[in-house]
Amino acid sequence: MTQQKVIITGGAGVLGAAVAQAFRAAGHHVAVIDHAPAPVAVAEGVLHLGGVDLTDEAAARTAFGQAKVAMGGADVLVNVAGGFRWQTVADGDPAAWETLFAINARTCLNMCRAAIVPEADGGLSDGGAIVNVGAAAAEKAGAGMGAYAASKAAVARLTESLAAELGGRIRVNAVLPLVMDTPQNRADMPNVDPKSWTATAAVADAIVFLASRAARAINGALVPVTAPTAD
Repeated sequence: MTQQKVIITGGAGVLGAAVAQAFRAAGHHVAVIDHAPAPVAVAEGVLHLGGVDLTDEAAARTAFGQAKVAMGGADVLVNVAGGFRWQTVADGDPAAWETLFAINARTCLNMCRAAIVPEADGGLSDGGAIVNVGAAAAEKAGAGMGAYAASKAAVARLTESLAAELGGRIRVNAVLPLVMDTPQNRADMPNVDPKSWTATAAVADAIVFLASRAARAINGALVPVTAPTAD
């Protein structure tokens, strides 16, 4: 197995922590970048860069560079950072659209821009990989999901376009989870059986696979990760 040097945004959140743990368990070096000032549930041995506003391009580029220098290189970028808000179009706050585009789409764009410059100029190594976290709602949105789904659709289109632009120098793919089994989702949906949801560890495994050499022929893919899991 080739050791990879992996940068994960949103790494202090539930999914981000699961992704960090999965890469560490596979023997890779990991650095996480998060808006949170200190680690919450990050795996042992993981470098944490906190207090970073990834909606600011300069801050994102600086944090990417700091993580790369600390690890002595960077092969993989995983864009987990983001957020969710449920609201109908009629009754919702239009400002929420701007907020969700900022935290879901702009953070992803800013980090991708930092990662795709030539390796000598501070970007990912040639042959590296970017894995974005989209959402199944980007393909088919339900009631109250307009702003969130639209922002995640932007991530999906960014993934496809960037993969074509880079021509395989760096592979770019995305996972599209449905409902993940998290403490927040259990609190928000107490009457739904979480056995119908996908475990964050299963989503993390899909991300590790897409970043690996085993997925070297996969580029520009939007991979649904929606099956119920018992993890």
